[in-house]
Amino acid sequence: MIKDIEKEKELAAKEAVKLLCDNMIVGLGTGSSAVYAITEIGELVKNGLKIKAVPTSNRTKELAESLHIPLIDINAVNAIDITIDGADEFNTDLILIKGGGGALLREKIVASLTKQEIIITDSSKKVDLIGKFKVPIEVIPFASQYVLRQIETLNGTGKIRITANSPFITDQANYIIDADFGLISDPISLSQKLNEIEGLVAHGIFIGLTRKIIMGSNDSVVIFE
Repeated sequence: MIKDIEKEKELAAKEAVKLLCDNMIVGLGTGSSAVYAITEIGELVKNGLKIKAVPTSNRTKELAESLHIPLIDINAVNAIDITIDGADEFNTDLILIKGGGGALLREKIVASLTKQEIIITDSSKKVDLIGKFKVPIEVIPFASQYVLRQIETLNGTGKIRITANSPFITDQANYIIDADFGLISDPISLSQKLNEIEGLVAHGIFIGLTRKIIMGSNDSVVIFE
């Protein structure tokens, strides 16, 4: 049976938005799965749901505005009630790799402010060990070559992400390094070591930030908590 990945994402999104209530501050993720959730939220707002939303990227901000979802500046809130976002990989310990869309810094800040971080995915994203998907790392351009060398000291290899023959520039005007560490048996240790590298702004290993993962699986959803 061939899985319908887009249908699985949509099913997960529909399940996640059931958690929204009036007067919530809602974080809006970035990426293909998050688009389904934002579209559903737009319909709920159209039908009377009263929320304010914090987008995790300029792309998400533009989509939310087109759907008339009320937005609020992140610096105007002390906490976010719930965030719905996607992931590039996850395991059953709720450890994720995120940042394939290049928004990992804002996604991590929003997740850190969030009481309930809800991740929606299709079934292809579930793995035993994370690391087949390269770890996105956001760096200030000034430090990019230094960070690449430090990644090598951690037995990894990295490349600056290129789009249209130029370095990909994040919403915060940084570069993304896509780092390959192979399958990661100890993500907690690697996360800590990456955090110690000067000039590295954020990395895409998300640990201890997720409350629930809703995964579409064929015609139903599976929940990991």
